[in-house]
Amino acid sequence: MLDNLADEIIKYQKGNYGLVGRVEGLPQEGWILLDYGDLIVHLFSPGRRDYYRLEELWGQGKVLLHLH
Repeated sequence: MLDNLADEIIKYQKGNYGLVGRVEGLPQEGWILLDYGDLIVHLFSPGRRDYYRLEELWGQGKVLLHLH
């Protein structure tokens, strides 16, 4: 599932904005990070999401979109 989400984001960013980002992580590890410079997309499995608790780490940041 994470790989499908990442693929769709990559296609959308490239097709609509011409952006090519850097990809880190692997779906089987439970996380993928897409780095577009000013835009960072974190994709996590439920277990990894609970482990990293990024909402707490980035609590002061502005949330633009939150998916479950």
